[in-house]
Amino acid sequence: MRFPLALIGAAAAFTAATSVVAADTQTVGMRRISPDQYRQIITDVFGADVKIGGRFEPDRRESGLLALGSAKVSVTQTGLEQYDAMARSVAADVLKTKGLVPCEPAAENAPDDVCAAKFFSSVGRLLYRRPITDGELKAQVGAANAGAVKLKNFYSGMELSLAAMLASPQFLYRREVAAADQAHPGDYRLDAFSKASKLSFLLWNSAPDMQLLASAESGELNTPKGFTKQLDRMLASPRLEEGVRAFFSDMFAFDDFSMLAKDAKIYPQFSLEVNKDAAEETLRTVVDLLVARRGDYRDIFTTKRTFLTPVLASVYAVPLPRTDLVNGEPDAWVPFEYPADDPRAGILMHISFVALHSHAGRSSPTIRGKALREIMLCQKVPDPPGNVNFTVVQDTSNPMYKTARERVTAHATEAMCTGCHKLTDPMGLALENMDGAGGFRLQENGKTIDTTGVMDGAKFNNGAELGKVVHDSPAATRCIVNRVASYALGKSMASGAADYLKTLEQNFAKDGYRIPDLLRTIALSDEFSRVTLTKTAALSDSTAK
Repeated sequence: MRFPLALIGAAAAFTAATSVVAADTQTVGMRRISPDQYRQIITDVFGADVKIGGRFEPDRRESGLLALGSAKVSVTQTGLEQYDAMARSVAADVLKTKGLVPCEPAAENAPDDVCAAKFFSSVGRLLYRRPITDGELKAQVGAANAGAVKLKNFYSGMELSLAAMLASPQFLYRREVAAADQAHPGDYRLDAFSKASKLSFLLWNSAPDMQLLASAESGELNTPKGFTKQLDRMLASPRLEEGVRAFFSDMFAFDDFSMLAKDAKIYPQFSLEVNKDAAEETLRTVVDLLVARRGDYRDIFTTKRTFLTPVLASVYAVPLPRTDLVNGEPDAWVPFEYPADDPRAGILMHISFVALHSHAGRSSPTIRGKALREIMLCQKVPDPPGNVNFTVVQDTSNPMYKTARERVTAHATEAMCTGCHKLTDPMGLALENMDGAGGFRLQENGKTIDTTGVMDGAKFNNGAELGKVVHDSPAATRCIVNRVASYALGKSMASGAADYLKTLEQNFAKDGYRIPDLLRTIALSDEFSRVTLTKTAALSDSTAK
């Protein structure tokens, strides 16, 4: 059933207006939940069969992470309409699915405030990531009552009210609230429910479950023992894989796959299915190594283990046995390991890296090298000047310059280009055995490809050896610590955080470069819940009220 936007908007506004902040607390942050977090919360609360209709507004990348940009994005009018469409779609599915409303109304053609209150108090706790206030509950029950009277149907009224809840700021934004630190007068820390959300979105990429919320409500989460208990429970859960996937998908900028396109005449094997599977291959490889096997982070650059589908195997030109059966059918994803003498190893030679960082019709050593520096090493590479002539690089049919190395070498002789190309091209050229779609090759235009080079003083002969150089680079481990800390704390690591980062790096090395241990160290650090109040925070709090 379609409800007028004005009805849902009015109910959502009323719900928002009832949200209050305690006198001794201040709102210090508002972060819009990501599309993946939205989907995961809906699945956690209502089940995987609930449909989500509509489009999400684009996120904003800040200091290399969408997670940081979420604190600086607003919702446009078009975005509000899309969130409204999604809220309608979810609410319609929920109210027509048996078992999701925990009670039966006295009559289907009339309101039932008792049943409505029971539903919204339970659902509101999970959607808002805290107990729903009396005022909010009254608003939701009132909206359901008014809708049921107008539409002469209890479930239609409930659908209207739930849609309003799902379109409200309390659901769409993660609100971080600071409370006075009783143990240290004058200091502030995140309140228990903000801390619970921060921990859950970090480790599981979703809202807190009932156990974590109960720990926050009882005050247990504010004790070192209680917090550690919940932290270790969540780290031991299979759901940790979702949190790690979300982080690496963000760090590796896999959202760019939505805009990736290849010239079908040049790369006929690159299909929509390949595009879809490419990021998944890398995420499965990373999660298997770092979570399931609790391996060394650096090994993602050298591992010969991966997971492939038939379409990916066809691009890589490797045989793929059909093994496990799922529901009587061959599993689309099969574990695969390159032979020891195969020149491919590590995620830098995955389609997700070499194809994503290439042009539509050709590879790009410069773009690949720039991506390696910026994404894996956290080193900024300047953008090219606006008046650069790229004709030589782009002409792959020039008989004088048959390979990418020859073309970029000729191009980089221009004075304005030399410096930056020295930073990017040696690494990118090491990956030239992989074409613009991820296919393996030894020659280009009939000439053998030279993949030798030097990165920061370390020599390599091919892409696999480049991966070993990155594996051994202190910049790679320094970068991942910086990225994970920024992601976990919700802020870019400024120069003032040097001592904190150095301590994290030392612990990371001592723990064998294991990502779960790094997450645990950050979550247990004082920086995870400590808050420094500013005038901006105070202003945002007064505005929220």
